[in-house]
Amino acid sequence: MEFISKLANPERFMRVSQWLLPIFAVLAFICLIGGGIWALGFSPADFRQGDTVKIMYVHVPAAWMSMATYAIMGVASFVGFVWRHTLADIAARQAAPMGFAFTLLALMTGSVWGQLTWGVWWDWDARMTSMLVLLFIYAGYMVIWQVIENETQAARLAAILCMVGVINLPIIKFSVDFWESLHQEASIIRADGPSMPASMYLPLLAMALGYTFLFSTYLLMRMRTVILMKRRGSKTKGRAPSIAKTVAGETV
Repeated sequence: MEFISKLANPERFMRVSQWLLPIFAVLAFICLIGGGIWALGFSPADFRQGDTVKIMYVHVPAAWMSMATYAIMGVASFVGFVWRHTLADIAARQAAPMGFAFTLLALMTGSVWGQLTWGVWWDWDARMTSMLVLLFIYAGYMVIWQVIENETQAARLAAILCMVGVINLPIIKFSVDFWESLHQEASIIRADGPSMPASMYLPLLAMALGYTFLFSTYLLMRMRTVILMKRRGSKTKGRAPSIAKTVAGETV
């Protein structure tokens, strides 16, 4: 509990995030630019798919980050729900739009890849369907925050939805193992090592790191903005009574 309280301290967060933010931003730029050039310009074509396989360098990291972002939201929602830490609720809420964007990008690029590889834009297999469900959960989560004006109530309801939705993550991950699917099984994280050559999985990992640092940069920026806005709002409210008294005194 003490460790969680330290992490949820806004003052400590603002100090730490101030020097982490530029580091993450620079790393995101380096990984995305360098990884993109490496992946699109120097990685080999697949012996079956040809250059179409290079969609992987956009699609796969987006799919990974859609799940990683939701996992982060799930942990933050649990902390906010159980220990009522406002910073955790802020983290979950601000992560959601980026998670939605990652999921949408994964579905769109996957659809294009499927058309070029399998000849279909969409197939209701387990992985595609569970990813679509994830997109809807992200959308529902953000809608709750928009339609409920009471922030405390919105945080509680959004946290419940997020925690329930976590059950979809293992379904996405293991769908290709449990059900027949057009998707292939894991190619990177395997007991016997990656099934693709280093010339392909290394730029893929570089792109994944770029997506990760991009998300981290966005999240820290958004959280810092919300905290600063709340502080400004609190100071304004704090000045209001004294201003009112002065005006009333002058009127009397």
